[in-house]
Amino acid sequence: MDAKTDVKRKADLSDYLAAERTFLAWVRTGLALMGFGFVVARFGLFVQQLEVFQRAPSAPSSGFSLWFGTTLIAVGVVVNLSSAWRHVRLVRELDRGEPSCSRSLTQSVATAVFLAAVGLAMAIYLISVRSSTNLHSEDRKETTMAQVATKGIIDQASNHSVDQTVEKLKTILQSKGVTLFALVDHSGEAEKVGMKMPPTKLLIFGSPKAGTPLMLAAPSIAIDLPLKILVWEDAQGKVWLSYNSPEYLKERHGLPAELLQNIAVVGTLASKAAE
Repeated sequence: MDAKTDVKRKADLSDYLAAERTFLAWVRTGLALMGFGFVVARFGLFVQQLEVFQRAPSAPSSGFSLWFGTTLIAVGVVVNLSSAWRHVRLVRELDRGEPSCSRSLTQSVATAVFLAAVGLAMAIYLISVRSSTNLHSEDRKETTMAQVATKGIIDQASNHSVDQTVEKLKTILQSKGVTLFALVDHSGEAEKVGMKMPPTKLLIFGSPKAGTPLMLAAPSIAIDLPLKILVWEDAQGKVWLSYNSPEYLKERHGLPAELLQNIAVVGTLASKAAE
């Protein structure tokens, strides 16, 4: 009678090498996830675009970038630990001569799905950032074009004559404690030399309390200070108040945003005088 003996097949060297290659592939995947997660968390890839609009350095580890990067690092650690455990178990099975089978299907599919979700999220983010960037670029372009077209000058229609508007503006300046440094009567000076021009008067006014911080921040703005409002009449008899756009002066001299209010008052004064 033939005795049947179960002989376990001893694993070949190629089996061990295949297992090692699989293990190293998973290690590379885990390292890639951890490396990318560190870059996102440390350098704030998802908030760098704010620097362009706010002109201020963003925190390198804050907000969504920190949590997203930390999650990627955690997933990379899990992948490496899981692959190490599976590799040890597979080598032991090969040592015992047990038939090996692939048990990494769940891990492979889960990792693939996770990476696909990350890729989709980043694609959506990049598209949204690009759209936002284009929108802001268009806004800045339109603002710049408008300023170039008007030479940085804002024209405010007045409901009064030139003299009435000037007197009203002088009263407003006095009530607010703003010094009127000069009143230049261009049309009056032209008449003295026998030339005729529509009523045109320039008021030069300001406050050292508001102007000094501006000149300390950007000395070149002294060219455009004190503030000025030109009251003039066009060929159709319409009266206008014209003044330098505060935004134009800010861009021209590189003024800090927090000091814009020091010159933005000119628009309020013009509007009140035109009423």
